[in-house]
Amino acid sequence: MSAGHQHGHAHGAPADHRGRLAVVLAITLAVLVVEVVGAVVSGSLALLADAGHMLTDVAGLSMALVAAALARRPATTARTWGYHRAEVLAAAAQAALLLAVGVFILVEGVQRLFEPPEVASGLMVVFGVVGLVGNAIGLLVLAGGRGANLNLRAAFLEVANDALGSVAVIVAAVLVATLGWTRADPVASLVIGALIVPRTIRLLRDSVDVLLESTPKGLDLHGVRAHLLALPHVHDVHDLHASQVATGIPVLTAHVVVDDSCFHDGHLGSLLDAVQRCIDADFGIAHSTIQFESAAHADHERAAHV
Repeated sequence: MSAGHQHGHAHGAPADHRGRLAVVLAITLAVLVVEVVGAVVSGSLALLADAGHMLTDVAGLSMALVAAALARRPATTARTWGYHRAEVLAAAAQAALLLAVGVFILVEGVQRLFEPPEVASGLMVVFGVVGLVGNAIGLLVLAGGRGANLNLRAAFLEVANDALGSVAVIVAAVLVATLGWTRADPVASLVIGALIVPRTIRLLRDSVDVLLESTPKGLDLHGVRAHLLALPHVHDVHDLHASQVATGIPVLTAHVVVDDSCFHDGHLGSLLDAVQRCIDADFGIAHSTIQFESAAHADHERAAHV
């Protein structure tokens, strides 16, 4: 004999960051146009690399804005979690785009090291400063919400990388103008590529972890099991699983084997409260689904216990 209970929680709309994303998207579009013009006029690969990065940012921020809007749509019987996972999909897509651009920049930069073209260093400085100012404004707009979810984190990361890229463009321009070192331009583009690739790999990995329903980082399932086993009347815990629907929405399910007497003497209600209070208070998981079982029920389980 067994008893199950799913604790209900309202899945309210997440904080609205659409305004931040819209402002940053408009700024990024403006800087993109300026840098494309600057790259064509000056012949700078570093500016072109930064403009290419900006282009993926425009696509990424557009997806982030759409995802932020979708995430606020209410849950339905067809999509019981609503569109919360849209932010994870958008972050993964942004990371994939950034990774492709970063690899392209690295390859092109290496080729230009062997045959560095002439560049107009003065124009590089002007357009690099414009890009840096635009990125700085974008960072200020996003700073307050960058920890809210993977979507905002991806957007902040993109703009931060752009700002560093603009700095690299300016430094390269100064080296070309003062030392006549034309290879400074492809070197700057390689620096931009090196800034893009490692960070985007981490973001992609974090996004894929959520999509694969991996255990949330920092959550010790052995510790969860030990805490539950320490509760009165609990004999075993199996089929223990934890994952994330989206940033800030961890979920946990478990089968808990308890005294047979609990199914007859009214202990299950208070025991369920104790189990879910333990999971919430000690591990920060507000949404948990617990199935109580008697010891004999294990003989009827089909799947292997974890």
